[in-house]
Amino acid sequence: MKSIIKNKDELSTNSLRKNALDILEAGYQSVLTENILEKSFSLKGEVLKIKDKEYILEDYKRIFVVAFGKCSNQSALFIENILGDKITDGIVLDLKLMEFKKLRSIQGTHPLPSNENIEATDLIKKMVGNLNEDDLVLVFVSGGGSALLCSPVEGMECSFLEKVNKALMSKGVTIGEVNIVRKHLSGIKGGSLAKLIYPAKLVSVIFSDVPGDDISVVASGPTVRDLTTKQDAQLILEAYSEEDSKSELIEIISFLIETPKDEKYFENVDNILMVTNRIALETMEEKAKALGYTTLIESFDIEGEARQLSTKLTSEEYSNNSCRIFGGETTVKIIGKGKGGRNQEFALASLENLSADMLVLAAASDGMDNSDVAGAFVDYELFKKMQGEKLDWREYLDNNNSYEFFEKMRTQIKTGKTGINVADFYLILKE
Repeated sequence: MKSIIKNKDELSTNSLRKNALDILEAGYQSVLTENILEKSFSLKGEVLKIKDKEYILEDYKRIFVVAFGKCSNQSALFIENILGDKITDGIVLDLKLMEFKKLRSIQGTHPLPSNENIEATDLIKKMVGNLNEDDLVLVFVSGGGSALLCSPVEGMECSFLEKVNKALMSKGVTIGEVNIVRKHLSGIKGGSLAKLIYPAKLVSVIFSDVPGDDISVVASGPTVRDLTTKQDAQLILEAYSEEDSKSELIEIISFLIETPKDEKYFENVDNILMVTNRIALETMEEKAKALGYTTLIESFDIEGEARQLSTKLTSEEYSNNSCRIFGGETTVKIIGKGKGGRNQEFALASLENLSADMLVLAAASDGMDNSDVAGAFVDYELFKKMQGEKLDWREYLDNNNSYEFFEKMRTQIKTGKTGINVADFYLILKE
């Protein structure tokens, strides 16, 4: 079995590090997109089975495939191999191109929207914009789709939408709040894709990357009926603009629109939750127990500001020979000009409470912590090296420069793009 953590051997310089990386590796392996799909899909004759649901393909004259997000290439390749020439047309929007026989591959950008993403989304809208009741559309939705599947409301330029997203991220807005705003600034999110596909049969396969696995939040819920309103979005924008009356967040209130609320657009929709971080965390728990640790999954859905949450969690009492596992997605309030992501920031902030027998690790399941690394870890070996090189970790933290710190300390976790997206993984190990 090929290791997903590419620098695992290099990082495993002591037993605590090796155990932590073995536990993390088990989590990654358990949610590989192709493995999950193999277990959940089958085709026997004309019957396509997805988990516990069956679809008789001869009931449909045409079959279309739409895939967007960080798991889309693997998902699309898998379904193309199963259905082959039964597919009429399809579009795959991912961060890199892939060669398909029947599907069109388009490369988009992340984490911010772009004109490339808008053009790709327009092609998807054109493909599904005139379907009939005897058509079937298979949609694969995964994290990253909020930026990739992009169709701004009328009158809003992509450059302005990019400024809005940057402003939201810099203020530490939670992923749930960000998605509420995004839905009400879009012609395709918040159930709008389902409305476009209506009256065709829509089967949406969802890879959850959000705390709590609310499918209306994954990629801003393009196939799910939205229960939030544009008034909810306005309240969020106002709340985060209290200290700055000239903020871009105030400017966009006039652009907010309502998402589709008519139930008819969703009566012929099956939203199937394919994978969540629960699978990964439970596998990590099993691995930790096999290594002899007293183990507990503390939470599947932590969220909040990375440094504050890190300080809180690492200040708690942990028994000897214990492993605590968390899943979720934090945010970063940007106050400096450095480089890094929420997981590296979480790990760096944990130095405040690090003891000599403790290791703290945080890593993104998709392998990209706002950078080319998945995350990082800290332990006493790092602490001694830091002291020897006279590095002030607080200075790096205050400048949001966790990437440079961990690059110097050589404890960055490198996986490359994993094709997985089930939020982030956090470990606190104690000898």
